[in-house]
Amino acid sequence: MDVSVEISLYPLNNEYIPPIQDFIDRVNDAEGLTVKTNVMSTQVFGNYEKVMSCLTAQMKETFEKHGKNVFVMKVLPGDLDQDH
Repeated sequence: MDVSVEISLYPLNNEYIPPIQDFIDRVNDAEGLTVKTNVMSTQVFGNYEKVMSCLTAQMKETFEKHGKNVFVMKVLPGDLDQDH
């Protein structure tokens, strides 16, 4: 089953850009996923297990490396990437 996820990261500190960029870079490194980033959020498309496993690992690493952060996600069934 494919899934589409829109995720936003809100670091709770003054230095907010480095944690966001670090998270986006790590998600982009995941194989087998389509990742699109805009100024408001990052969209991740692909196999449900791969997407959720990637996001779970990267959210955990963000909490461990950067402290308090808020993630907001929308998860929809199916690949809603309009570019293919």
